[in-house]
Amino acid sequence: MNEAAMNTEALHARPELLQVAETVARDKGIERDEVLEAMEQAIQKAGRSKYGQEHDIRAHIDRTSGAISLARYTEVVAMPEEIENEIIQIDLQTAMKKKEDAVVGEFLVDPLPPIDFGRIAAQTAKQVIVQKVREAERTRQYDEYKDRVGEIVNGLVKRIEYGNVIVDLGRAEALLRRDECIPREHFNNGDRVRAYIMDVREETRGPQIFLSRTHPQFMAKLFAQEVPEIYDGIIEIKAVARDPGSRAKIAVLSHDSSLDPVGPCIGMRGSRVQAVVGELQGEKIDIIQWSPDSASFIVNGLAPAEVAKVVLDEERNKIEVVVPDDQLSLAIGRRGQNVRLASQLSGWDIDILTEAEESERRQQEFQRRSQMFVDALDVDDVIAHLLVTEGFSSVEEVAFVPIDDLLIIEGFDEDVAEELRARARNYLERRDQELTARRVELGVEDDLANVEGVTPSMLVVLGENDIKSRDDLADLATDELQELFPTEPLSDDAANAVIMAARAHWFEDEEPTAAEAAPEETGEAAPDGEAG
Repeated sequence: MNEAAMNTEALHARPELLQVAETVARDKGIERDEVLEAMEQAIQKAGRSKYGQEHDIRAHIDRTSGAISLARYTEVVAMPEEIENEIIQIDLQTAMKKKEDAVVGEFLVDPLPPIDFGRIAAQTAKQVIVQKVREAERTRQYDEYKDRVGEIVNGLVKRIEYGNVIVDLGRAEALLRRDECIPREHFNNGDRVRAYIMDVREETRGPQIFLSRTHPQFMAKLFAQEVPEIYDGIIEIKAVARDPGSRAKIAVLSHDSSLDPVGPCIGMRGSRVQAVVGELQGEKIDIIQWSPDSASFIVNGLAPAEVAKVVLDEERNKIEVVVPDDQLSLAIGRRGQNVRLASQLSGWDIDILTEAEESERRQQEFQRRSQMFVDALDVDDVIAHLLVTEGFSSVEEVAFVPIDDLLIIEGFDEDVAEELRARARNYLERRDQELTARRVELGVEDDLANVEGVTPSMLVVLGENDIKSRDDLADLATDELQELFPTEPLSDDAANAVIMAARAHWFEDEEPTAAEAAPEETGEAAPDGEAG
């Protein structure tokens, strides 16, 4: 740079610009360069307003002196016919008259005199700067908080809009929606609030930080802050279920066999759990020891109610819990709260019965099965009761069970066992013949009868519901098939298997199509009578 240029640079030095940029950057928590770039864009906009919007005018602020330089840029193209815009492009021959060593692709730079900002231009520049600084601030906020989802933050209530709380986190604003606040909780401007970062999304109006005080993990994080053993990983929180502001259950597991996980969470005289309860507006918290055994875990989860017996149905993810008659209301809880939280905590569907109800239902089931054996096998009540007592629940089990399983029943010898098996098989054969006749009468196709997993009794039910072909069955959804069999429910896996077996021919039909395409791909002639 020659001496004259240096003097000009010194003459137009604007150190106050750099000071303003420093101050804005510090206040907004963004880089100084981002503020200076915003200023450059504002000056460019003002320059285009003065010299014409169609010109390519660029501004530069020296990062050392603060001097502003403004220039018009013109792109050099090879031939006149390549010019798309005469204002911002020039052909090489004309460019060489201005600059002898001009080359295609470079820009000719014409310095422009500094702008004397008028009121309108200054206002426009200010708007551009404010907008660009706000965008930079939003980007900084998003980058800072996007990886903090799942953390607890503290802030001050800035304002309340339609029940939603706007929280000032210091370097950003966050939204605590009304439905994410604990019921009956009230905030005033300036109140300190602690909440869980549930989500951070980048939206058109800037990053949105969503907070929650009802999220189950909010309680888990509060315990991690209050209980050093959880923070250190010695005790692990396995599951949390909440009815915000009312009651909650938390399941904990100790990785140290000598340490009971419940005690440290409660703390000396309940100090640790009370600190969490105070933050959650008096929400009652049951701390439960987690167990890998589902039955034991659910029994713990229903505390304080006592459980007499549990029966698990793993296929349907359902568990029946039998409680003493005087424990029923305690097990269910007010408005079903206790059993609902236990169900959320364990992931099982819980059905609660009293001992009297369970006994009555067991008696009814015993009578039903006994009568079924009496009718099907033509035996007296004594033999039917013996079969049910030994755990036999269907005629099929009697027909195809190993003979030794029948011989262990008291009073049964080999002749009795063989006779029972023969009667059971005869009954099944007659029943299948009747079902087959009924299926044919209903018009159910043989192709549907050959689908794997479909029994003769199922075929009759399908026919009665106007499902008579393989395609009719294949078109059903899993839940639609299950609804057809309310008395003998199909599990999700069984229903899916039947439907997929019915659909198998759809995929087989695709294979010949590919085979037909093969001769054409390899250049072989298609058979006579077929299109090439």
